[in-house]
Amino acid sequence: MKFTKNLLPKEVYVLSVVGFFVAVGYGLIVPALPLFAQTFGVRNTAIGLIVSSFAFTRFGSGLITGRMVDRFGERMVLGFGLFFVALSSLACGLAHNYLQLLIFRAAGGLGSSMFSVSAGALLMRSVPDNHLGRAQSLYNGGFLIGGMAGPAFGGLLSAISLRAPFFVYAITLTLSSITAFTFLHEKRLGKSIKNDQEKRERVLIKDALKLFPYRAALMYSFLSGFVLIGMRNSILPTFLKNSLHESTSVIGYGFTLTAVVQAISLIYVGRISDKQGRRFVLFIGSSLVLAAIMAIAVATATWTFMLAMALFGIGGAFLGTGHANVVGDLFGGKGGQVVATWQMAGDGAAIIAPLMLGAIADHVSDQSAFVVTAVIFASAIALTLRMPETRRARN
Repeated sequence: MKFTKNLLPKEVYVLSVVGFFVAVGYGLIVPALPLFAQTFGVRNTAIGLIVSSFAFTRFGSGLITGRMVDRFGERMVLGFGLFFVALSSLACGLAHNYLQLLIFRAAGGLGSSMFSVSAGALLMRSVPDNHLGRAQSLYNGGFLIGGMAGPAFGGLLSAISLRAPFFVYAITLTLSSITAFTFLHEKRLGKSIKNDQEKRERVLIKDALKLFPYRAALMYSFLSGFVLIGMRNSILPTFLKNSLHESTSVIGYGFTLTAVVQAISLIYVGRISDKQGRRFVLFIGSSLVLAAIMAIAVATATWTFMLAMALFGIGGAFLGTGHANVVGDLFGGKGGQVVATWQMAGDGAAIIAPLMLGAIADHVSDQSAFVVTAVIFASAIALTLRMPETRRARN
C-alpha cells in the first residue's frame, strides 16, 4: 500500500464517510424516539428503557463482536453490522406496540457494536502510528459533523411523521453498508492489511491487560464516557433548566457550541498527537475537561455555562483522539476483543453515570453530583503522569 506524507490511506476516508452517514441517521431518530414511544401510552421510565436498551445491548455484545472481527475480518463484520442496524431501524418504524419497539431498538445495539468495533480495528490497522492521530481526527470529525446535521433534519421529518426518521435512517445505513462492502474489500485493503487475521497475529485480552498503557486506555475510555456522555447528556440539561433557569434554546446553543468547537479542534488535534505524542494530548484533554466540570459546578450565569461547553469541546477532541491512538499504537488493531473491550469501557460508563449521578442529584444536589464527577475524573490527570509515550514513529 502506497502512503505519502500528506495523504492518508483511502480506508480512512471511506470510514469517515460511512461514519458521517451513520451519525446523520442516528441524529435523525434522536428527537423522534422518545415521542414515538410515548404514542404507545407509556410513562417516562418506559421511555428511558427504550433509550437505554440500545446501549445495554451494545455493551453486552462487545466481546462477541470482537470474536467475530477476529474470525471473519473487519470488512465483513462492519458491512453486516450496518445492515443489521438498518433492519432494526426499519422494524422500529413498523412497530405496532411498545414491546415491539423495545425489542427492535435493543436488537440494533448488536449491529452498532459490530460496526464500531470493526471500524475502530480497521482504522488502527490501516495507518502507521505517525499518522494515526490525523486519521482518528478525520474519522471522529465525520461522526461529529453528521451528528450536528442529523437532529435538524430529524426534527423536520418528525413533524411529518414520527415513523419517517426510522425509515430514512434505515436507508442511510443501507447505503453505508453498500459503501463498506464496495470500497473496503480485500483487494483494496492491500496485502499488508488483508481482511482476515491469522491466529498468531491476534492480541489476546489476557496479554493486553498486562500492559499498563492499555489498562490506562480502558480507564480513559471509561472516564470519557462517564463525563462526556453520561454526565453531560443526563444531569447537565436539567441542572441548566432548573437551577440556572436557562431556556431549552440556550441549552441547545451550548451543546451546539461544544460540537462546533470540537469539530474545529479535531482539525489540529490529530496533527498535534502525531507530532507531540499521546501523553501530551491526554494531559491537555484531561486538564480541559476537568476545568469544564469545575466551571459547571460553580456556574451561576450563562457565560460560565458557555465557557464550560467550549472547554468540553476542546478537551473532548484531545482526550478522545489520545486514548484511541494509544490502543492503535500498542496493537495496530490486531485483536478484535482488545478493541471491543476498550470501547465497552466507555459504553459501560455511559450506562453507569446517568444512574449514579441522577441519584446523587435527586438526594443531595446537582452541585454535589458535579463535584463527585470532578473527583472521579481527576484520576485521569494521575494516569497521565504515569503514562509512558506509546508513539514510536517520528515524522
